[in-house]
Amino acid sequence: MCRNIKTLFNFDPPASEDEIRAASLQFVRKLSGFTKPSQVNEAAFNRAVDDVTRVARGLLASLTTKAGPRNREVEAAKARVRSARRFGRPPVGPARS
Repeated sequence: MCRNIKTLFNFDPPASEDEIRAASLQFVRKLSGFTKPSQVNEAAFNRAVDDVTRVARGLLASLTTKAGPRNREVEAAKARVRSARRFGRPPVGPARS
């Protein structure tokens, strides 16, 4: 589950609200063990996602670095190469339209 949580700090453009919320949802799913909570646990689950999203947004806003912003495409290409090395298959290029 957590392999879908991506680094969100120091990118240009900055992480969107949707990206922060998606990472928060994955985090709460991992902690709770639920991919979809039961009705009785839904309110607590959703409240946790909201809380983690708020805290994550605050964390990203307060972090500083001297490094220049990272490029999303370059980082995605590096991840594809790492995956290819790990799983022993040729890297797949970015989707083309």
